[in-house]
Amino acid sequence: MSGHPESWSRPPFIANPWLRWATYLGAAVYVLWIITTIPIDWTRVVEGMDRAARIFGGAFPPNFERSGLLIDGFLESIKIAILVSAGGVGLSIPIAFMAARNVAPLPIFYLGRALIILARSFHPVIVAIIFVKAVGFGPFAGVPTLIVYSIGFAAKILAERIEEIDTGQVEAMRAADAPFLPTLFYAVFPQIMPRQIGLTIYQLDSNLRASAVVGIVDAGGIGATLANAFGRYDYDFALAITIVIVGVILLSEGVSGYIRKHVG
Repeated sequence: MSGHPESWSRPPFIANPWLRWATYLGAAVYVLWIITTIPIDWTRVVEGMDRAARIFGGAFPPNFERSGLLIDGFLESIKIAILVSAGGVGLSIPIAFMAARNVAPLPIFYLGRALIILARSFHPVIVAIIFVKAVGFGPFAGVPTLIVYSIGFAAKILAERIEEIDTGQVEAMRAADAPFLPTLFYAVFPQIMPRQIGLTIYQLDSNLRASAVVGIVDAGGIGATLANAFGRYDYDFALAITIVIVGVILLSEGVSGYIRKHVG
């Protein structure tokens, strides 16, 4: 007979049972404390149910009569998404090289990482509010907002890919006394190009979704049309906009997923 057990059981999350149950109990107490101390106005919640019923009651059936506003809003969102994808990904490439420890000197590495952390620290809606206050309403505020958003994501992913490259090619170029820029173009870029293409396509798809979100704070795009519809209590038109947004994003997700599958 073999000394090995006939069945396998997954090891516990924490081996020490006292520490494991103390962790579970502490987490349960913490969650209970949050629930009991968070300020919730239950009267307002109950009143909100009635308001929600009125909104949904006025939203059906959806109203597609003002299709011109829908088309204009989506065309603006598409323009914003294409522009910020080109600008955001273009700026992400040098920042990613700055933030890759295997190709950048230590001071440059820290600067690149700081830029990425700063770009990732705020939600796009918060950044959009700042730019709306700075430059006014419209797509001019949405473009820099989504460029910052693109840098925060694309630069981080690309920097991690640069750090995973095969250093043999880089060392061969350096051994031949190749300058820094040719080393990047001939030893690094060919290794990260498939990821870069897939990342660019994904970012275009992501920016199309995000443009609908930042538009809610009047930063342009279809989101601004949706916010205006709610402001005028045109709930049936708002539902029509929402349906079209979901449909376009689903289509965009399918197309971008297909392209990424065959490119990356």
